[in-house]
Amino acid sequence: MGELNGKILIVEDDALIAMLLEDMLSELSYEIAGVAGGVDAAMALAERVAFDAAILDVSLAGDSSLPIAKLLDEKGKPYIFATGYDSLPEDMARNGRHVLQKPYQLDQLQSALAKLPIN
Repeated sequence: MGELNGKILIVEDDALIAMLLEDMLSELSYEIAGVAGGVDAAMALAERVAFDAAILDVSLAGDSSLPIAKLLDEKGKPYIFATGYDSLPEDMARNGRHVLQKPYQLDQLQSALAKLPIN
């Protein structure tokens, strides 16, 4: 396996999607920094582990991932919103925000990650 492209934090409440995402990221030479299925777990993980970027499911078991996005903004960490909805909720829609539409394919994930400022 070649050089790693970075460490990604996964925030996804559907275990099957999280596992699929882990496989896709591994195939694209990214390391998994951690996986969280809820807001509290994700907030704790974001404070505890080293990562370069995150993929945030917009809706986590009915809760919004907006608090996690705000924390990542404060930490200067780039992220992608993943959603099965047609558009982001108004409080999440911002200029330049990266959105990955579910269900997504490997090439769509690769393209979205390539747009992030990962060092």
